[in-house]
Amino acid sequence: MKAFQKVYIEITSICNLSCSFCPPTERKAMFMEQEAFRDILKQVEPYTDQICLHVKGEPLLHPSIGELLDICAEEGLKVNLTTNGTLLPKKSASLLGKTALRQVNLSLHSMGEHREKGEAYQLDYLRQCLRFAQEAAGQGIYVSLRLWDAPRTEEPGGLELNRRLTQIMEETFALPSEALEAAAPGKGLRVADRIYLNRDYRFEWPSLDATEDEGKGFCHALRTHAAILCDGTVVPCCLDGEGVIALGNVREQPFAEILEGDRARRLRDGFSGRRAVEELCRKCGYRKKFGGG
Repeated sequence: MKAFQKVYIEITSICNLSCSFCPPTERKAMFMEQEAFRDILKQVEPYTDQICLHVKGEPLLHPSIGELLDICAEEGLKVNLTTNGTLLPKKSASLLGKTALRQVNLSLHSMGEHREKGEAYQLDYLRQCLRFAQEAAGQGIYVSLRLWDAPRTEEPGGLELNRRLTQIMEETFALPSEALEAAAPGKGLRVADRIYLNRDYRFEWPSLDATEDEGKGFCHALRTHAAILCDGTVVPCCLDGEGVIALGNVREQPFAEILEGDRARRLRDGFSGRRAVEELCRKCGYRKKFGGG
C-alpha cells in the first residue's frame, strides 16, 4: 500500500475567473511544461496511485491538458481533475476517452460568480456541466457536482437561483421533486450512476492574515496527501495555495528527500501530538473538521 492516497499537482497558476471565495494567487502566472510534469509523476509514483490536477488555477486552461492525461496513463497514475466547468464546451474532447481520468469535480458554486451575466447565462452554464457529467459517467468516469453554496442562499437572488438549479438537476436526472433536499452540507448524494452531488458550506482559504488559534488538533497533511505547485514547490496540502509552507522544490531536490526534510518532519510530528507547529496551520479552519481549534 502506497503512503499517500493522492498527490495534488498544480499544472497552472492561472484561472479564467476571479471568484469571491478563491483569492487570486500572487505567484507567477505559468503553465507546467510536459517534461517537468512527467518528471514529477516519476517522483510521486512510488508514493501514490492517484494525482489531483488542482491547487489553484484552472487546469482546463493548460494548452496541453490532453497530452498531460496521456502522460499520466503512460506512468500508470489515475487522475482526479477539479474545474470550474466554464471551458468544457471547448475542452471536453481533451478529457473524454482518456483512460487515466478517474474523476472530474465540477465546482458549480462558481455559477454564482456569473450573476452580472444574467440568469440565462448561469443556467446555460449549469446545463452544459450536467451534459458533460452524463457523457463522462457513460464512459466510466466519476463526477462530483460540487455546490459549496450554503451562505450564498442569504445573498440577493441566491434562494431563487438555487431553486432553479435544483429544478434543472432534478429534471436532468429524472429525480423526484425535492429529492436534492437530502443533500445536506458535508454529505454526498448519488443522483445518477457515477454522478454525485456534494453540497457544503462556502470554503475559506487559510491565510496568514487570519486569526490564529491555540493550534490544537490534527491534520492529514503529509500523511494521506501532499501537493506540488506548478513551479515545483512542495507544500503539505492543497490549501497552501501560496506556498507559505515551502518544504522544497522537486526541480532542485528529489520528492523523497523533501518529505524527509526537517520542516516536513516537524509538521508531521506536531500533528502526531495534536498540535500545529506552522503558523498557517494554526490559521486554517479546515483543521477544525478533525477536532482542532
